[in-house]
Amino acid sequence: MTKRSRVFGTLLAAGAAGVGTWLAARRLTADPPGDRATWQRKNFRGSEVSLTGGPALVAGAAAGVAVAPGLTPRVRASGLATTLAVGSVGLLDDLAAGIDPAGRLGRLAGDTSSKGLRGHVSALSQGEITTGVVKIGVIGLAGAAGAALVSDNAVDAVIGGAAVAGHANVVNLLDLRPGRANKAAVLHAPLVLAGPGRALGAAALGAAAASLPDDLGERAMLGDCGANTLGALLGLALVAREGRRARLVHLAVVTALTLISEKVSFTKVIEGTPVLREMDGLGRRP
Repeated sequence: MTKRSRVFGTLLAAGAAGVGTWLAARRLTADPPGDRATWQRKNFRGSEVSLTGGPALVAGAAAGVAVAPGLTPRVRASGLATTLAVGSVGLLDDLAAGIDPAGRLGRLAGDTSSKGLRGHVSALSQGEITTGVVKIGVIGLAGAAGAALVSDNAVDAVIGGAAVAGHANVVNLLDLRPGRANKAAVLHAPLVLAGPGRALGAAALGAAAASLPDDLGERAMLGDCGANTLGALLGLALVAREGRRARLVHLAVVTALTLISEKVSFTKVIEGTPVLREMDGLGRRP
């Protein structure tokens, strides 16, 4: 593939993902499936915000991966499977309590005490299966399956799969303020727009850019559906170009960040660091 065709393929993947995300967001915002109240959540300032940003991003990212030229069948299948599997289980986690608050889904959703990795593991140790536990399992399997399609052997597939799952979790941990996860995704550009997974990275970036205005305007949020998907697809784009040593470093970084998040608030760190605080607040409502 020539340099010109690679650039064209990258732009097409990003453009299709951006257009797909925008169209899906308009459709879902105007007419969300089921009861509109099911999709509403309060954000950090107490404003009502729609969760439709997540499935819109998933739809757009999948469209970008589907139409990107030049992808091998294995890489395309890897991107589509990871995007749709992670997005689906993230949406279940987002909507469970709202769909069936008094029933099985509501019980699965758990309460605030079962949030975070430690909370979900603690709940599992007590025999309680939460949607978070289900999500961790599905994202782990999706990451492993996706990595297997871009790996030469089982060891690299396992390492890559864990890195993809960890990346999904880290981006989700950032989604506590409007625009933060999408901005973090855009900062991945120098890393993910190269190698055999460049179109996967382009699709993720195109979807993130298209969802950013609604995210910053507090009209829609990514939720677990969008943030986990964004992180998984970016992680997969990295894994597709990484050898074993780079995958181990990748895994170590996302694991360290996950463990640190159990003790340290990323929001406090960002708000206490002038450069990060300015970037984080850029474009956000005062």
